[in-house]
Amino acid sequence: MKFLFTRTYNTKNSLRTRVGIGTASLTSLFVLLFLLTGLMANGQVSTKIDTTKIRIGEQFNYEIIVDQTSDVRFPKLELDSLNRIGVVTSHKIDSLRNQLIKKYTLTSFDSGRYVLPGQEIFIKNKKYLTDDVIIDVATVPVDTIKQPMFHIKEIENEPYLFSDYLNYFWGLIAALVIIGLILYFVLRDKPTEEEILSRIPPFDAAKLRLKELDGKKLISQNKIKLYYVELTDIVRTFIERELNIPALESTTDELIDTIGDFNASSKLNIPLETLEKLQKLLQEADLVKFAKSKPLQNEISLHRTDAEGIIDTLHPIKLETKEEGDDGE
Repeated sequence: MKFLFTRTYNTKNSLRTRVGIGTASLTSLFVLLFLLTGLMANGQVSTKIDTTKIRIGEQFNYEIIVDQTSDVRFPKLELDSLNRIGVVTSHKIDSLRNQLIKKYTLTSFDSGRYVLPGQEIFIKNKKYLTDDVIIDVATVPVDTIKQPMFHIKEIENEPYLFSDYLNYFWGLIAALVIIGLILYFVLRDKPTEEEILSRIPPFDAAKLRLKELDGKKLISQNKIKLYYVELTDIVRTFIERELNIPALESTTDELIDTIGDFNASSKLNIPLETLEKLQKLLQEADLVKFAKSKPLQNEISLHRTDAEGIIDTLHPIKLETKEEGDDGE
């Protein structure tokens, strides 16, 4: 093959150029064109764009088209060097007529001319490069002559909504609940000592009151009458609650007669010795309360022991009666 060559030289009066053209073999040219066409057809890459001129904020579509469907890799999109063009949406790769199409929606918010560089596409690990694209971004013209001018408006306060007060609302509810609980525990009627004792079983309440009576040390303070008043009240209250006999409002004789009748007509089987101790205790207490009698120290201790013994004796009797009644049923 002979090549085109050019020779240039100067003379004193003129510039002369001689050009020599060789004759190319037609067969060699056809072979070369055939090879170039085959290379272009093997994995050809092209681009498509809606427009190259937009206004600020407008969007346009940029597509990369590859005439292959297998072993094609799209790297990350390379934007302009100034980063003035941004990607709005990177669409999924679409397949159409033995082609792969990668579509991007782009935009820009800065006026000027920007170059979207050629993109590298790899087909069967071979790199292909698309053409550069020039994008012109124009500003939106504003006609200040026809457009009337207005004064700058004052800042307006945003209207309040219910949601703005929601935190205060829940805080107020919580505060009211707390205040209500405090008032409930402070102002509620506190149970009296009698109410507290009424919730305790009769036997346990009587034992507790006996210990409290011992702790008051009324005998050492010479409060004999008060001591017998409380001692007999403990015994009478226990009998009334344990045996359901009206012991608090009855006199000594009435109470003894009632217990005797109740014992004879039921299966309590209260020992006669216990009834005699109860009668003696109540009679001695009546003498102290109404006749101003003063028992000796050993007699007071004996009455205290008899009172607890009466309670201990009557309590198992009541339990045994309940068990027998259950067995009978």
